[in-house]
Amino acid sequence: MARLSKNTKEALSKFDIEKEYNLDEAAKIVKDITFTKFDASIDVSVRLGVDPRKATEMVRGTVALPNGVGKDVKVLVLCTPDKEAEAKEAGADHVGLDEFIDKIKEGWTDIDVIITMPSVMGKVGALGRVLGPRGLMPNPKSGTVTMDIGKAVKEIKAGKIDFKVDKFGIIHTTIGRASFEADKIAENANELLQTILKLKPTSAKGTYMKSICLSSTMSPGVKIESKSLAV
Repeated sequence: MARLSKNTKEALSKFDIEKEYNLDEAAKIVKDITFTKFDASIDVSVRLGVDPRKATEMVRGTVALPNGVGKDVKVLVLCTPDKEAEAKEAGADHVGLDEFIDKIKEGWTDIDVIITMPSVMGKVGALGRVLGPRGLMPNPKSGTVTMDIGKAVKEIKAGKIDFKVDKFGIIHTTIGRASFEADKIAENANELLQTILKLKPTSAKGTYMKSICLSSTMSPGVKIESKSLAV
């Protein structure tokens, strides 16, 4: 059995790892048990009672976090020349098409989100093997394939994130930073969880949200009581 570090032992002494807390309590605990020297990410993991292998039970969506994600999201816009000015004015970090497609083919992926337009998806689709495993492939459902390039860039920069259940039935995503006030962490987490609740598939049977966990980089997870979620 692996030995627990000093920080882990201290963290585990500050809360009951088996108890479920409300969001406000969990946010305060996670801040209290985060000992990293850098501004750790705050993550939410939700285990859902769905079968992702069934198309009718695939849970995927987007949410605009009220307090942002606490980091500068690098946005690449792949578009035709007539849309470049719109993308740049909205705050995109990189704008272009063929030159960036070539860079990505060569292995460049120093971006967080790619936004494109329907007319160039034929070219972007060829990058699936590179972008797919990294979660960077644009998708209409996440609002990253659109003609309204400027609006999409502004939303992403303001804190809009997309999420998707994995093959194990779990949604895992970052909703903030340890430097956030506890109430801001709780607000972001609640916004995400409420969105996931609204996306419950009609074919899903039994308990929908089986477990919810809030954690920071390298911290133990704090269980959240689903009944405590604000409506």
